Amino acid sequence: MATATETATKWAIDPMHSEIQFKVKHLVISTVTGSFKSFEGTAETNSDGFEDANVSITINTDSIDTSQPQRDDHLKSADFFDAANFPQIIFNSTSFKKTGDDQYKLVGDLTIKGVTKQVTLAAEYGGSNDDFYGNTKVGFEVTGKISRKEFDLTWSGVTEAGAVVVGDEIKLLINVQFARQK
Repeated sequence: MATATETATKWAIDPMHSEIQFKVKHLVISTVTGSFKSFEGTAETNSDGFEDANVSITINTDSIDTSQPQRDDHLKSADFFDAANFPQIIFNSTSFKKTGDDQYKLVGDLTIKGVTKQVTLAAEYGGSNDDFYGNTKVGFEVTGKISRKEFDLTWSGVTEAGAVVVGDEIKLLINVQFARQK
């Protein structure tokens, strides 16, 4: 009888076809979108499907990009991510359950700035296909919301009119393509 270790399928994120984005309210009236340009991740499955997959993603904090270098430097500073002391954001799944045809609930531990909290994300399976080289790829769109303050990202500015400069709720939009490892 084969054990789970013998039948496990390993997958790695294809960074050329994946992206990690976030959105946050600015002055409560508009939304700023940013992304992380450097990350890696893996998934391990014990069947053809992804239910109960183990997913791990590591993001290089210093790779934050909001298209504004001055804002990016502030986000990398101790006021926010403190990239010098906390160079990585880490996610490790604890549960990956199918909830509908192509819908999953992804639960895991997210560590930002040394603070680990359990988060629940929605994952939509985009399908599977082979590329030009015969490599099997699968895609997921993962979405969710977190409170930045729960992760010690507590910098807060208030304008003279009393408006909050940066909102607490962070929307996550992660599109990943995994490649089956041979």
